[in-house]
Amino acid sequence: MTLFSARSLLGPALILAGIAAGGCTPLRSHQGYVVDADLVNSVQPGVDTRQSVLQVLGKPTLTSQFNQGDWYYISRDARNFAYNNPHVKSQTTLRISFDGKGTVTGIHRTGIEQTASISPMKKTTPTLGRKSSFFSELFGNIGTVGAMGGGGGGQQGGGRNTP
Repeated sequence: MTLFSARSLLGPALILAGIAAGGCTPLRSHQGYVVDADLVNSVQPGVDTRQSVLQVLGKPTLTSQFNQGDWYYISRDARNFAYNNPHVKSQTTLRISFDGKGTVTGIHRTGIEQTASISPMKKTTPTLGRKSSFFSELFGNIGTVGAMGGGGGGQQGGGRNTP
C-alpha cells in the first residue's frame, strides 16, 4: 500500500471513529429547580413568610392543595446514552410547610428514594366488555348496515307530521 492511499483512508476512518465515539457519550440533563444550598439554608422556620420565601427561592415547582398549601421545589438530574431513555441519577424534593397565617413551619428534603417508579404493563387501555380483534373490527359490520328488523335501517327519519 502506498503512502498516498494510506493517507486518503485515514481521514474517513477518523471521522467514522469520531461519530461512533460521539454516540457513546453520556448526555446529561437537568430538570426543574436549581438548588442553591445557601438560599435554602437562609429560609428560617417561624421567621419567614410566603412572600419572603417567594423572594428568596422564587416560584415553587408545584403547590399542594392540602396541608395549608405546602410548596414543593423539585430538582432532577438525568443521564442517557445516544437514543436510550433518560435514567434519573439524582432527585431532590424540597417541601416548605406553612401554617394558617403563612409563616414557614418546616423545611423537609427528600431524595430519589422517595420517588415511585411506574411502568405500564401494555400500551393498551383495558376495557370492560367483549374483546375484539383486528378482523372482528374489520368484518364485524358486514350485514348490519340496512338490515331489516330495525324499521328499515338505523336512521329512519320521520315525515312532515311524524317524529
